[in-house]
Amino acid sequence: MTTGTDAAAAGSATANPEAVAMARDATTEAGPSHPPPPAAPAPPGMTVKLLDLTAQYRPLREEIRAAIDAVCDAQALILGPHVERFEQHLAAYCGVKHAIGVSSGTDALLCALMALGVGPGDEVVCPSFTFFATAGCVARLGATPVFAEIDPRTFNVDPADVARKITKRTKAIMPVHLFGQLADMTAINAVAAAHGVPVVEDAAQAIGASQNGKKACAHGRVGCLSFYPTKNLGAFGDAGAVCTDDDELAATCRKLRVHGSGHTYYHDLVGGMFRLAAIQAAVLDVKLKYLDGWHAARRRNAAIYDEVLAGSGVVTPPVEPGNISIYNQYAVRVPDAGRTGTRDAVKAKLAARGVGAAVYYPLGLHQQKCFAGLGYNEGDFPVTEQACREVLALPVYPELPEAEVRYAAAELRRAAEFL
Repeated sequence: MTTGTDAAAAGSATANPEAVAMARDATTEAGPSHPPPPAAPAPPGMTVKLLDLTAQYRPLREEIRAAIDAVCDAQALILGPHVERFEQHLAAYCGVKHAIGVSSGTDALLCALMALGVGPGDEVVCPSFTFFATAGCVARLGATPVFAEIDPRTFNVDPADVARKITKRTKAIMPVHLFGQLADMTAINAVAAAHGVPVVEDAAQAIGASQNGKKACAHGRVGCLSFYPTKNLGAFGDAGAVCTDDDELAATCRKLRVHGSGHTYYHDLVGGMFRLAAIQAAVLDVKLKYLDGWHAARRRNAAIYDEVLAGSGVVTPPVEPGNISIYNQYAVRVPDAGRTGTRDAVKAKLAARGVGAAVYYPLGLHQQKCFAGLGYNEGDFPVTEQACREVLALPVYPELPEAEVRYAAAELRRAAEFL
């Protein structure tokens, strides 16, 4: 899935770079209980952008340009050796046998669902609190997305509600590893096994995140990644991947990404044009070796937020035992306490103080106009709807200077004093 975090983050990218590399203990669920130290005064005119893509690019510019030049010199522009090399490295990183490069995270989901035979009359259970592509790909195939409620702590789908939504028409379960933390895959896989349906991991926001030592995309039948530029591993445009240990499924996905063709002009299936461009693969291959360091820097920034916001009215994101989050977003809750617009008022105060923030997501998918025909009503998913009123994402990108993290956290604490 190419998430809705993309456009807002990409449009706010320009802060000072400063590499940070201290890892956060991923199982720590809260900051210290004592009051945080006073935040350092903000330098005059400090601006903290939600994301700065140039800060990551500048130190890698020569390496990335050399990789792009190698593709240009070879003129192997679609699939080919650069894509194959990246696929091998990506599969090893994710701990799976196969990684199939495709044109976007959305196309990764679409390709995986097609390979599983999802079509008219089928149902796919997925959360309502997610980016549109999760359910949109289901609907594009003529199947029905069946929404499930989320866990209020992690924002990930609730396995108990997934179990309640299974019917004889269920073709797959699609958990989303939202904001960089895995859903409860032990419980979800147990539901799937009991009903004999495959699990498709929507890991668009979670490359490198893990649960009990196993990374995203290695828990289900198939996992899907997005490399949209604002992701932790971002391309220079749209790109994605399908990851699996299933040899047959991998072979099918490779055909589907080239219109179902296993040999030029001979088509075994009706597929799509989901091919990964070699330039994108070359860029991603350069960046992949830095990814764990970037994850560690995000965890370090998250730990600072946890420290400064401890004891405030803001609810910081817990990391469940056994999980390691990659913090694609550091998403807090600003409790509405029955007052409509509280979160938005806090966001406006942050903007006035130069701190970028974003709302992911303002509506549950069950509330979207295009899904009105599914028959859902306001109040059907109260936990999701509350999250839509309260969630707020803060700057957490790895190059963010510590002074800016502390300033953003202190300003949020001040803006939320009335909670």
